[in-house]
Amino acid sequence: MSDAANEIVMNMDAAEGILPSEQSNEEIRKDRKQKLAAALRLFGKFGFDEGVAGHITVRDPELTDHFWVNPMGRSFKQMCVSDLLLVSHGGEVVEGAGLLNGAAFTIHSQIHMSNPAITAAAHSHSVYGKAFSSLGKTLDPLTQDACAFYESHVLFDDFSGVVLDNTEGERIAAALGDSKGAILQNHGLITVGETLDAAAWWFITMERSCQAQLLAEAAGSPISIPHEIALQTRETVGSPLAGWFSFQPLYDVIIAEQPELLD
Repeated sequence: MSDAANEIVMNMDAAEGILPSEQSNEEIRKDRKQKLAAALRLFGKFGFDEGVAGHITVRDPELTDHFWVNPMGRSFKQMCVSDLLLVSHGGEVVEGAGLLNGAAFTIHSQIHMSNPAITAAAHSHSVYGKAFSSLGKTLDPLTQDACAFYESHVLFDDFSGVVLDNTEGERIAAALGDSKGAILQNHGLITVGETLDAAAWWFITMERSCQAQLLAEAAGSPISIPHEIALQTRETVGSPLAGWFSFQPLYDVIIAEQPELLD
């Protein structure tokens, strides 16, 4: 491993000490809801919104068979903590006022139920993710950033329209397995993480990786990073801690720019 890569790894290891620890459920819930509202604002800022499509969820730390989600019809750009809905895996809105997006429940409930290690999931109809999804393939390791997804994402090639059937949610969850994301053919992207921070960051960088590959393929014949180097790079830029850490500057900026989202 190069000196630069070693330095990145050491810095990431040092970051372990600043991760939240020994918090109460109330403190964890507050942090997750604030990060969720911030992630939705960031998705709006980056243009990932498309009408009422798109949703991010985060598991409640105490009611682990419930998750927090954005209400349908509320703009990402205007989302506040107070807007969020708490939803049971049975589809009951137990806290908050607003409409529950049927596709959000169908997809996210199955993902959260299928893998207790998944704390959060993010999905939207972002432009480059949609375009790339129509190609029916996974990302190539063309850049350092794309290596985060090398052998760590899947193609779900069973599009059957708007996801309102639990069986399709089950198939998406099964296809994801232990991967950090999926390309939903003819649909878009979905990412998951052990933290809300990581799930949101994986979506942002996956969207940008789709954009980079589309540009590279339009310009010529891109050269992929060799297998062993791609795997090695994934260990640095694709770890859960790397995903968490990469989200922090974005969170700091959006909180400073739009502090009302914490209301």
